[in-house]
Amino acid sequence: MEFVNNLLLDWGMGTVLSVILSYLIMVLVMCVICILANYVTKKVVLNVISHFITKNKFKWDKVILEKKVFHKLSHVVPSVIIYYFSSAFPDYQHLLQKGAVTYMLVVGISVIDSLLDAVNEIYKSYEISKVKPIRGYIQVVKILLFVVGGILVIANLIGESPIILLSGIGAISAVMMLVFKDSLLGLAAGVQLASNDMVRVGDWIEMPKHGADGDVIDISLHTVMIQNWDKTITTIPSYTLISDSFKNWRGMQRSGGRRIKRSIVMDMSSICFCTDEMIMKFKSIHYLTTYIQNKEQEIEAHNTSNRINTSNKVNGRALTNLGVFRIYIEQYLRNHPKIHTNMTCMVRQLDPGDNGVPLEVYAFTNVTDWETYETVQSDIFDHIFAVAPEFGLRVFQNPSGHDVKSLSGEHQGDYRLVGSG
Repeated sequence: MEFVNNLLLDWGMGTVLSVILSYLIMVLVMCVICILANYVTKKVVLNVISHFITKNKFKWDKVILEKKVFHKLSHVVPSVIIYYFSSAFPDYQHLLQKGAVTYMLVVGISVIDSLLDAVNEIYKSYEISKVKPIRGYIQVVKILLFVVGGILVIANLIGESPIILLSGIGAISAVMMLVFKDSLLGLAAGVQLASNDMVRVGDWIEMPKHGADGDVIDISLHTVMIQNWDKTITTIPSYTLISDSFKNWRGMQRSGGRRIKRSIVMDMSSICFCTDEMIMKFKSIHYLTTYIQNKEQEIEAHNTSNRINTSNKVNGRALTNLGVFRIYIEQYLRNHPKIHTNMTCMVRQLDPGDNGVPLEVYAFTNVTDWETYETVQSDIFDHIFAVAPEFGLRVFQNPSGHDVKSLSGEHQGDYRLVGSG
């Protein structure tokens, strides 16, 4: 600073102007050096480190690189330069050093935070992490890190010892717990929701206890706002999402498939062995031709090898209309353009009950949009209801008023015939 100031004075500048220009020149020189140092660090040093890490056979250093530990560490270089350049500004040296140290502390906290994330990711690559996870312990360490780091930053800014701040925290903690109870609960819940990625804006969540079933539209310190499907708004305290259970449909939306799980109940009195006429009819159905042919050969080979008398279908093996219908529905689903081919697709028979035998369709659509999903599901069951009589089956339903009226009309006709005779 003195050298620049004297040089400007030798050039004939005034005292005040030379001091101002010398400050500006030194600030400019410091900025240029910081920019150059930052450029060299990020473009040269980090590239060399990245090249070395990507070429070796270890995996843990790649995780550290993905968590940007080295990138965040590079921010220390400009602050170190400013710290040592502060002596060129005697009037502002203390402020510059304090600001540089504060920035270094913040960078250090950020680097340790990313390093802890990397440690958790590396640990998760081992099988033991499924039995003994360390995510909770990492979060506790992070809390301690931010608390200690915040104390050090504040102590550096006010120029006091951190011990003084620690002694004062115990005295006011009780008052803060009472005054800011909801804020502290919301803050703790927010940290857990964010760190565990439990809920995001735009997620579809379901919480029947609080009448919430819709999309999350806002997450604040104290509340989470949910727009229900009927366009009403439900407001839930943030910490309720931690203390109570809720369903998040994000996994379904990410997977690209939405489940169909619905049953159709068949009247048990309509179930029978397939006759030759029925088998010939089933062979003409595209989805069943190959199945019927293969099944006939398999049944014939089994009955022949076991010398079974097939004159009575009770003996040996035989096709039933319910079994063929179940295979037809399964093949129909597998060939449906809106059914996900890489997810579970089956038609299973549930336990018989008073109403009949339930056949459950368990499959996933390849669309997750609610409106499209309901349309696909309805189309599938429209077809199933319509095609069931083609297999000699009846879908069960309790008698309706029309059924009772029809039966009473038939009986009245019988009575007239008897009376006229």
